[in-house]
Amino acid sequence: MKKLFLLDAYALIFRAYYALIRMPRITQNGFNTSAIFGFVNTLEDLLKRENPTHLAVCFDPAGPTFRKREFEEYKAQRDETPEDIRNIIRAYRIPVVEVEGYEADDVIGTLACRAEKEGFATYMMTPDKDFGQLVTDSIFQYKPSHRGQDPEIRGVKEVCDLYGLKRTAQVIDLLALMGDKIDNIPGCPGVGEKTAIKLISEFDSVEGLIENADQVKGAIGKKIKENVEQIKFSKYLATICTDVPVEFDPAELEVKSPDQEKLFAIFRELEFKSLADRVSRRLNGSAQASTQSKSSSQSSTPTPSLFDDLDSDGSMTADASDAANFPTVDMSRVSYAIAEDKEGLATLQHALSTCDRCAIFTLSEGENDMMALYHGTAIAIAPGQAFYIPGDFPEGMNLI
Repeated sequence: MKKLFLLDAYALIFRAYYALIRMPRITQNGFNTSAIFGFVNTLEDLLKRENPTHLAVCFDPAGPTFRKREFEEYKAQRDETPEDIRNIIRAYRIPVVEVEGYEADDVIGTLACRAEKEGFATYMMTPDKDFGQLVTDSIFQYKPSHRGQDPEIRGVKEVCDLYGLKRTAQVIDLLALMGDKIDNIPGCPGVGEKTAIKLISEFDSVEGLIENADQVKGAIGKKIKENVEQIKFSKYLATICTDVPVEFDPAELEVKSPDQEKLFAIFRELEFKSLADRVSRRLNGSAQASTQSKSSSQSSTPTPSLFDDLDSDGSMTADASDAANFPTVDMSRVSYAIAEDKEGLATLQHALSTCDRCAIFTLSEGENDMMALYHGTAIAIAPGQAFYIPGDFPEGMNLI
């Protein structure tokens, strides 16, 4: 099966930056690498989890797009993407695709439609809901994993069920009415998602609604009549273009081995030590798997049993018996408490106000910052005295 993944660069970078906004990653030189780190984590998770055969990362161009020329406020708040991300993608030897005058959305839509004709299963990797309009039986929206959850793959049924639609193309009509604050699509004033879904369900499309606007009573009917041109223009803005002048060459999009020298040089510069170690293990593991598949009859690697301790990469630990040598704790000489309510939090705050220093440990489950599922935070204020703040206690999170 030919699996093409098309990544919406800006949407993934934006998501990565805000996922780490409370705990940003800063280098010794004061450079914020949160967006870059999160993007690479997402890319690594994709390569490891999905094993795509073809891949491309699509960017918005530096200059204005055709929508921007017609509506100055469209996506007005967008910044330039960090150049380091482009350098990393090149080091991965993944094609960067951008077309003057067209957004990444349009490039992805065009490549996805052309790939469909070539027999590909195409996955548009983005959290943006407007991509639902492009979903078919062989084009899917792939929402990356977040905080320990599995990725969400939306096909035709998932998109239609999510919004109560008859067909995925109606996502355009939905956005034309409810608008999109992120992209600055105005929509119809006073119409939210629930009302938009109801109207599209009844009238099938924006055109059907406008034609039968007299049937919509009350304030909503009045808003629709007063904003006909704005609704039409919003539909124009929300429609992803699928005829961008871009070449679809499957050979160019084939997944290749990265330029490890360049890649790890960038990782060192950005102080991505743990990430570099993880990427190195994946690449070495892929190389070993390839070698073993060619000489499987000569392989002498033992298969671990259910009773072996395993490292995160699946290898057996050097000495599983070491766990028996861990020291025990005399619970009569320690004071551990859970700050899970206002009273417990007040006790912790008082204890913190009287100590000179403390130690903090964050408990999470997962391989990396972006994908980990947060459980809580432990704070030790003295030997044998500590508090635990559960991750589902909002007031405790505010203290942290």
